[in-house]
Amino acid sequence: AQPAPTRVNVEIENAPRSGQNSAFDSTEATLSLASVFERGGKRAARIAVADAKLNSLVLQEERSRADLLAEVARRYLDLIAMQSMGDLAEAEVAQRAKVVDATAQRVRAGATPESVRLAAEAAFARATLQRDRLRAQTDSAAQRLAILWSSRKPDFDRGAGDLLTIPATPTMESLRDLIVNSPELRQFADESRLREARVQLAQTARTTDIDWSVGVRRLEDDGSWAGVVSMSVPFGSATRAGPGIRTAQAELAELTLEREAQELTLEATLIEAHARFSAARAEVVTTRAAVLPKFEQAERASERAFRAGALPYAEWAQLQAEAMSARRDQLAAAVDAHRALIEIQRLTGTPFTTSSSQPTRTQP
Repeated sequence: AQPAPTRVNVEIENAPRSGQNSAFDSTEATLSLASVFERGGKRAARIAVADAKLNSLVLQEERSRADLLAEVARRYLDLIAMQSMGDLAEAEVAQRAKVVDATAQRVRAGATPESVRLAAEAAFARATLQRDRLRAQTDSAAQRLAILWSSRKPDFDRGAGDLLTIPATPTMESLRDLIVNSPELRQFADESRLREARVQLAQTARTTDIDWSVGVRRLEDDGSWAGVVSMSVPFGSATRAGPGIRTAQAELAELTLEREAQELTLEATLIEAHARFSAARAEVVTTRAAVLPKFEQAERASERAFRAGALPYAEWAQLQAEAMSARRDQLAAAVDAHRALIEIQRLTGTPFTTSSSQPTRTQP
């Protein structure tokens, strides 16, 4: 918004001059103030460009906030996933301990060879190692989450949340409508206003500015003072402004193509995320309804059969491994569904669910 600067000019003429008793006898000094009279609305155009830039910063802040919230959600999801995997590992350790006890009883009764007990103890040891590894990974995930608020040591014990509870999302058609208000596309509206302002600023260069100067001159011959006024008007301003105007107009026209390309990219990414979410959610639901109940029944029946001597250890262990693998696959699908949901919310800038889940704080 500042006007053109005012300059102070000092001009010395005829110093030194030959043929005089003194080299400075006829010296003339001029003191003047000079500036530029801007025409064509240049000052208002500059203000419009600056305002457009400041307005775009608000949207950039919103985008940065959305990206940061998405990163927090991802790290929180990592923590919950490690905790859930750790819970499965704890269940597997307890399960393996039960197998060790059952095989030891059969070994003492002489119904099972010693190798079976040793194999069960080895499986128990492997399950314990896996549990300890997951505990370390859980601590690491908690630290990665806490570092986002500049905490070197997490002040919570566990993150709250059930990964197997997966909310529904709007249909793909509804999500397409939400893309229009996403931060990625809204930035083009601000950018369009900015480029339009630049076009207006470039067009003001066609109007010629007037350089002016006013001052006083000291006439050394008789010691008098005289006023000095000058004006300067350059020619060819419209011609020189032409390339800048065409460049600004081309950048404005290019923005339409950029927006269309970005919208197509966002829609393709959204379609992929929605498909991943739907497939993962369906896997979680199907596993919970049709797979795990059968495995639980089979596990109880196989344990009774093993203790009664009607089932070999290898088949019981195989069934337990398959059941645990199904639970891990269900958990992995749930994590994938939540990751896709986070991406959908980031792309659309719309939260579809609200949750009061917070980390469980450590009591002092």
